[in-house]
Parts: sequence; C-alpha cells; structure tokens
Amino acid sequence: MAKPKIMLVDDTRLILELEKSFLKVSHIDVVTAGNGAEALELVRKDPPDLIFMDLNMPVMDGISCCTLLKADPFLSSIPVVMLTTAGNDQDRARAQQAGCDDFLTKPIDRRLFLDMARKYTDAVDRREVRIPCQIPVLFLLHESPVGAHALDIGDGGLFLASREEVVPNQELRLALFLETERTPLLELKGRVAWVNQEGKRVHSGLPTGFGVEFVEPAQWQKDELNGFVDAARKGRGEG
Repeated sequence: MAKPKIMLVDDTRLILELEKSFLKVSHIDVVTAGNGAEALELVRKDPPDLIFMDLNMPVMDGISCCTLLKADPFLSSIPVVMLTTAGNDQDRARAQQAGCDDFLTKPIDRRLFLDMARKYTDAVDRREVRIPCQIPVLFLLHESPVGAHALDIGDGGLFLASREEVVPNQELRLALFLETERTPLLELKGRVAWVNQEGKRVHSGLPTGFGVEFVEPAQWQKDELNGFVDAARKGRGEG
C-alpha cells in the first residue's frame, strides 16, 4: 500500500528543511519544490495527497499555482494549505480567492503545522523523536486505573501498547514508572493523538495501542522527562 505523499513548496531551503523535520517520524513520503512552476510540474506527474505552499515565491507564486491547480478537474481535489505572513489579511483574501483550502502563518509553529497536516491525513504523527523503552504506565479510563507499557517515549509524548478503546483527543491522566532517583513515579496529563486499531494501523511497525501527547506539563516535569530521555539515549550510545 502506497504511503500518503505531502508536498512542501517554498523558495527558502531553511523553511523546507524545517517542515521536513516536523514530518520525519510520520509514515509518509515528502516531496519538495522551490516555486509554483516546479510544484505544478511535479503535481501533474505524480499528484500528492496534500500541499503546503508558500504564497510569495519567484518564477511562479503560490497564488498563481493554486489557481491553476484548482482549475484542473484532475487536481482540484488536492488540499492546498497556503503559508501567509501573520496579520496580512490581503494575502489571505487573495489565497482564498485562488481556492486554497486552509492557511498557516509564518513563522511556522510545529504543533499547528502538524495539526493542519493531520486534518487531511491521519498518517501524520505529532510526535517528537522518541527512544524505545519498556516503561510501566497507569492511566485512568472511565475513572478506573488501567495498566499498560510505553514502547517509546520522548519529551512530548509516548506510545502505549494497549487494547483499551480510546478515541483521538480523549484526555487521560497518566502515571509513569520512570524509576529515577528523583522522581520514580511521574504523573502527567495527556491527550490521545492517534490510535493504532487492530486491522487499521496508522503505524504498521507498532502494535495495537495509541499515541499520547503530554498536555501542559510543568517545567519540572519537562526537566524530568528530558533527563530520563537523555540518560536513555546515552545508555543506547546515542548521546
């Protein structure tokens, strides 16, 4: 089964690399273009599932490219998210007139970028880079504690192997048995970011379970997570 494809269009290499870094843990293909003309040529050869396009570019800007895409009956259904300058209502009006499906403003916020991408394809993962682990975790489900194991963890979230039924955006309270000297048990708030259902897996390399994004951790909780992750990386020879 072919992986979903996301196209990133921007004339600034730094922006393209930043956007690519946001998507590096997602099970998708990423293709890039440096202007609207290049993007149009690539789209006609192999249409992507989603396009993030800068508005201001040389050769062909995002407005012209989006207008041509939306006028083509074979390509018009591809969602186009236009990147505009914050506070520039005129640019937003022009992009909307060109037929774009959504907007993001620069500078690009990682969370908003991934939330926007996930709106159009659930193959996009909001996670930070994580390390494999086997951490016992308790979480409350319908006011009852449920045991599970985290199979990977980062400073922004974790993956729980579990057959319990949860839904995206469901809020959870978590207790992580980190077994560190300072904080052997770390309690956090979380939110279900995505679900690996039996027979319908977002990530084929992971078992049935769900990804959890930590919600508004306090600074000391972030420090504990960072310390645990850094120590685990060094233990694996990665740091």
